[in-house]
Amino acid sequence: MVAESEGPEGHKPQSDEVRSAFVPPAGTGSSPAVTPEDGSTTSEFSVPAGFSAEAAAEPEGSAFTTPQTYSAQNSPPAFTPAHGIPMIRLAKEAPWQDRMRTMLRMPVHERPALEAAQKHEEDSGPAVPRVLDLTLRIGELLLAGGEGAEDVEAAMFAVTQAYGLQRCEPTVTFTLLSISHQPSLVDDPVTASRTVRRRGTDYTRLAAVYHLIDDITSEDVDVSLEEAYRGLAVIRRNRHPYPGWALTVANGLLAGAASVLVGGGALVFLAAMVGAMMGDRLAWLLAGRGLPEFYQFAVAAMPPAAVAVALTLAHVPNLRASAVITGGLFALLPGRALVAGVQDGLTGYYITASARLLEVIYFFISIVIGVLIVIYLGLELGADQLDAEAALHTVDRPVVQILASMLLTFAFAILLQQDRSTVLVVTLNGGVAWVIYGGLHYAANLSAVPSTAVAAGLVGLFGQLFSRYRYASALPYVTAAIGPLLPGSASYFGMLYIAHNDLDKGLASLIKAAALALAIAVGVNLGGEISRLFMWAPGVVGGQRRAAKRTRGF
Repeated sequence: MVAESEGPEGHKPQSDEVRSAFVPPAGTGSSPAVTPEDGSTTSEFSVPAGFSAEAAAEPEGSAFTTPQTYSAQNSPPAFTPAHGIPMIRLAKEAPWQDRMRTMLRMPVHERPALEAAQKHEEDSGPAVPRVLDLTLRIGELLLAGGEGAEDVEAAMFAVTQAYGLQRCEPTVTFTLLSISHQPSLVDDPVTASRTVRRRGTDYTRLAAVYHLIDDITSEDVDVSLEEAYRGLAVIRRNRHPYPGWALTVANGLLAGAASVLVGGGALVFLAAMVGAMMGDRLAWLLAGRGLPEFYQFAVAAMPPAAVAVALTLAHVPNLRASAVITGGLFALLPGRALVAGVQDGLTGYYITASARLLEVIYFFISIVIGVLIVIYLGLELGADQLDAEAALHTVDRPVVQILASMLLTFAFAILLQQDRSTVLVVTLNGGVAWVIYGGLHYAANLSAVPSTAVAAGLVGLFGQLFSRYRYASALPYVTAAIGPLLPGSASYFGMLYIAHNDLDKGLASLIKAAALALAIAVGVNLGGEISRLFMWAPGVVGGQRRAAKRTRGF
């Protein structure tokens, strides 16, 4: 066996597997130590040379604090738009509708933080779920009562602001209400929604809801959440101000007054009144059976037309059958839904406006079907006096027509379940509307469409002024007043032409009726906007005012 050789020091030489690759080979000697100044390798997380050790030892700050390297003297200039930054001024003396509408038309980042009108405990803060639920219930009553989408959003926004919930966004569509609240920039938003299943017409209840909102948004009145819920429950439980028989009689008076308005006499008044009352009772019977409103309108339109056909077949002298049928149409035309739909479209709520206008079209088609069925049967039975050419003549009775327009408006106000304190005001408003329309159309020989638009504009203007004076909704002062302006005659003549197989004249007359209806809706909305345009409203100092629009059209 051969013994391994030993080195001069008596140690065994190490093999390549044992020696590290980073150990200098034997005989090369040790290199001098390299100082950090000569470029030694350092960690990328170490503090650079020349940096203050005290600054590195400071704790990490918040992302929203001012950086330590920031200097106000050396900072770049802030950007200011060419038109300047508007100053927001919301006066507490202005009605809450104007203040909240101004807030809604502002971009979210420009809305000022308002002080809560209702105080709460500082430690607990507002009860967010209960406030949102109360807001949705109030919005449900307003939307079910026929209020416009922007007005409903303004009311919901007012309730949340009054109870101290900032950063709230209400959203209203035709049957759905939702509201979202974000407590802070880092917390998750809270969203609640509610669906409107049933809608009804009760302007007394609508006025009570507005009074409740006015109390909630007032700093002089303390309304806790429990009291607000209690007041809302009382409003829901309140019965309608007029019984069922009074509504039926009012429906008959409306039809009779409309028939006199288009040239009828005493017999025509009674015939239209009886036919409209029969139609109303049939509609109530079908509603109790759960039949949709489309069929209710179709059935309700048949009795006035049937009465006119029966009197025509009986050869009653000095009878205008067209006036009887026209009076029945005035009691059925959905003017309230039409005005609300066009108003939503003009203020940028296109989904709600489309749904409401589609509802109006459905109701109008159902009325046309009901009347056409009776007219066809009358023509087959030999009712030759149902002739459009014989019915196309005007009657110049200004005093009688003014009184008839006021009676029509009065009956319409009863049908809308208005409070007794507003019936007289809206009756006078309806009489003024007919005076303006008659003066422009009959005396000045102006076309019916612009005459209707001007008269409806004055109705909207006066209604907005009355509502601002009483801090209430404008609907009780506007809806019934547009009753005398509804296109009942044009609608009837269009149906009559179609029944005589004259489609060209029939469609032309129906288009005229649609133009008159659109003139009413646009005029009412324009009158309300004019009242806000020339009266001081809270908003941007300097006279500028936010427009009610969502897009610019390009």
